[in-house]
Amino acid sequence: MTPEVVAPAVSCRLVTEDELTEHHRIRHAVFVVEQRMFADSDLDDRDRDGTALHVLGLVGDQPAGTVRLYPLGGGRWQGDRLAVLPEFRTSGLGGPLVRFAVATAGALGGQWMIAHVQPPNERFFLHLGWTRRGGVEQYVGHPHLLMEISLVSE
Repeated sequence: MTPEVVAPAVSCRLVTEDELTEHHRIRHAVFVVEQRMFADSDLDDRDRDGTALHVLGLVGDQPAGTVRLYPLGGGRWQGDRLAVLPEFRTSGLGGPLVRFAVATAGALGGQWMIAHVQPPNERFFLHLGWTRRGGVEQYVGHPHLLMEISLVSE
């Protein structure tokens, strides 16, 4: 009989004050060090103004990914800074992070969520129910696609 290998469970939660540094460390590792999307830091006014909600994704008990979301007004929300550390990219954490952000914005009264998605990730977002709006655009100085999803149950 072959022993069964059980993959660690993935989970997502809003960060506590103590976890915010870990959230930022993961974003820095992905967006500054790995992808070079930002020169020194990906922190911006959304991180400083208190409107952003920061999410930590875990594989087992290991911090492995992040996403942040914030209201834009008029029932619209934006999700961004979706990041999963390279060693956890086959864990299945990306989908739960996006779904958690969508569910959180919806629970807070949001009607629509947008995201600026790197073109190689378009298929992933389409699979999660998002719709592409328009062509390639520049976002934070790099090619992205504007995607959106309804947060209202029909």
